[in-house]
Amino acid sequence: MLARLPLYLRLVRMDKPIGSLLLLWPTLNALWIASSGRPSPMLLLIFVLGTLLMRSAGCAINDYADRDFDKHVKRTENRPITSGKIAAWEAVALAVVLSAIAFLLILPLNTLTKELSVFALFVAGSYPFTKRFFAIPQAYLGIAFGFGIPMAFAAVQDHVPPLAWIMLAANVFWSVAYDTEYAMVDRDDDIKIGIRTSALTFGRFDVLAIMLCYAVTLGIYVWIGVTLDFGWLYWIGWAAAVACAIYHYTLIKNRERMPCFAAFKHNNWLGGVLFAGIAAHYAFLR
Repeated sequence: MLARLPLYLRLVRMDKPIGSLLLLWPTLNALWIASSGRPSPMLLLIFVLGTLLMRSAGCAINDYADRDFDKHVKRTENRPITSGKIAAWEAVALAVVLSAIAFLLILPLNTLTKELSVFALFVAGSYPFTKRFFAIPQAYLGIAFGFGIPMAFAAVQDHVPPLAWIMLAANVFWSVAYDTEYAMVDRDDDIKIGIRTSALTFGRFDVLAIMLCYAVTLGIYVWIGVTLDFGWLYWIGWAAAVACAIYHYTLIKNRERMPCFAAFKHNNWLGGVLFAGIAAHYAFLR
């Protein structure tokens, strides 16, 4: 087991933390807003660890589902399952174990949070299979990546207000934006193997669609800022997120693989500055 540990770590993308961060920022946004900037240390620990565990479980299931496709994609042909270094059943077993640990973490929380976690698990586990038939699977991914939002509100307030679902909608549009950038990297390979992605669905309008998704996401955060009467520190964070989106346009406008991948990874900064604005508001201006 110790000798195989590096393979398991690669399977769950511990060497690539960007995915965990893209889940974590919207979850933290929700925790801070739901608790008016004062989430309990226990809740913060539960949601941070739970996010890491569920992202890892999702990666294992994703590689299991895509094991016959990944061998045809240059970027993924050496992943542990595809290369034969890890058996498919091991990936499923690891995903089950990680999901079980994540569920154990939320046992101290209220019933509503536990009920929402069941739906979150279903969405996360079924997402990889949507690439076979859904024209924009990135939208489904946005629900999977953002379901920590209603769970955070449920854990803090014992109900899920409309604001939580609006924030989840913002996360769906953001996920479509950054994961379309990611899909643009593999566009040629995806055409050959028949996987459905938003990059293929949007076609020559892919860059326009990405920027519109950014606009909707940031527009929703304008509504959030106005509705919650956020101060100037929040708007500095929001303006920095707009600058990130504009920078991403400069990277993706020519549809070159590596700049598109760089734009995808840079979304960590977009999510980070939005959270920084929210946290700064509650720390200094509330």
